[in-house]
Amino acid sequence: MAPPPPPSNVNHLSHPCIYERKSRLMKWLGKLFKTSTSSRRGGGSGGGSGTGGYNPHYLGEENMVVRAPARMPDGRPRLRKEQEELDHAMALSLSEGLGKPSGYNEWWTDDNYGGALPRAADNGSMNSSTCPPYGTLQYHPAGSRVCSGCHYDIGYGNYLGCMGVYFHPNCFRCHSCNYPITEHEFSLSGRDPYHKTCFKELTHPKCEVCLQFIPTNENNLIEYRCHPFWSQKYCPSHEHDNTARCCSCERLESWNVRYYSLEDGRSLCLECMESAIMDTGDCQPLYHAIRDYYEGMNMKLDQQMPMLLVERQALNEAIVGEKNGYHHMPETRGLCLSEEQTVTSILKRPRIGGRQLIGMRTQPQKLTRKCEVTAILVLYGLPRLLTGAILAHELMHGWLRLKGFRNLNPEVEEGICQVLSYMWLESEVLPGSSSNRASSSAAASSSSSSSKKGGKSNVENKLGEFFMHQIANDSSPAYGGGFRAANAAVNKYGLRRTLDHIRLTGNFPL
Repeated sequence: MAPPPPPSNVNHLSHPCIYERKSRLMKWLGKLFKTSTSSRRGGGSGGGSGTGGYNPHYLGEENMVVRAPARMPDGRPRLRKEQEELDHAMALSLSEGLGKPSGYNEWWTDDNYGGALPRAADNGSMNSSTCPPYGTLQYHPAGSRVCSGCHYDIGYGNYLGCMGVYFHPNCFRCHSCNYPITEHEFSLSGRDPYHKTCFKELTHPKCEVCLQFIPTNENNLIEYRCHPFWSQKYCPSHEHDNTARCCSCERLESWNVRYYSLEDGRSLCLECMESAIMDTGDCQPLYHAIRDYYEGMNMKLDQQMPMLLVERQALNEAIVGEKNGYHHMPETRGLCLSEEQTVTSILKRPRIGGRQLIGMRTQPQKLTRKCEVTAILVLYGLPRLLTGAILAHELMHGWLRLKGFRNLNPEVEEGICQVLSYMWLESEVLPGSSSNRASSSAAASSSSSSSKKGGKSNVENKLGEFFMHQIANDSSPAYGGGFRAANAAVNKYGLRRTLDHIRLTGNFPL
């Protein structure tokens, strides 16, 4: 079935333009059909005015006789010879006088390039290639040129020479939309031609925020940003135009999907919102499950440490009042508190109002010091797996303090805490993968807590993999460098021997 008509904005030439040029054509035909005057006149009586003579017909400006010998001097039949010469004459006449038809920019012959037609660059990229335009109307014996599209002889008429082969104008088609390519320039991938617009649609990266083609920079290069985990491509300008970014997964808000706005100014995407923990009561089951995870690794936390979900402002104020500890900037999402403070915690989760979370209830709570750890504070509004990873990290701080680990440098303390956070995520996202580093009972207690919630979706698992990626690729010396050093030690010597070495030396075993 033939493809539908091309869009109206495409100049599509379906037939060659022919203009009437009687004078030159008829002059040539007059010369073609003139034979010797003496032989013709000898064949009649009375110089052509008597019976049996001939009457010339007047066409244009030349007298042209109708009758001619049945065979030509070269032996070919008259009718065949006449047809070839007539076609040749028309082609020559049209090639001399035709203008450039609508839709084509220029006309070319084989001689333009010394007998070799120009060739489009085969780069498979966004660079446009110059297409050799359609050839002039020239006479070519039948079978001398075969169309690479329909595989029929081209014969007379317009043709296109490209990539070392020839095409009828209507047979040179875009590999994507299947419409004929009539423009002077086209794009090429391998040996497949494309309209520039079609090729751009297929290969030019689009911004996943504004949904437009990513523009070129001042050097005419396509420049964009790409998230290292999510591979979200976006225009560099969106890093500075107040486009919302999810506080959990770091993805930028797309113009066709709106994020939720939390009361403290953070934004939350729909996927992270699905499992977000919003108040202290919602977080208690997860908190106890992670304590069970520690107990399963023979690292039981003997003291009861309060755990509170707080707003960002309350967490920042608690950090200011804390004398000890190393905090990850620009934003800390958890804190193992060791000082007595009054902290405002979230008592009742907010409700959804449009794209905002409103109506959150808070209450101040005075925390008294009963042991080395006063409380565990965690930022509210984060997905379950990220909240759990923060809790696992802060509980490790608490375990180290309760077990008498003193004056550790930030790389060692934050590094080993990140290892515990990573191991807990591993047990949640990849069950059984941490059995070589932690006891099976720890993995069992963790997986049982997940089963109570009905299991995790693929979306939540992907978020867990992202949080693991964040830990493993953190660029900070304490959190990133410390994790990689601690993780190497735990993989080589095991968690228990690594902790014993830290207690004795304050450093990781080499």
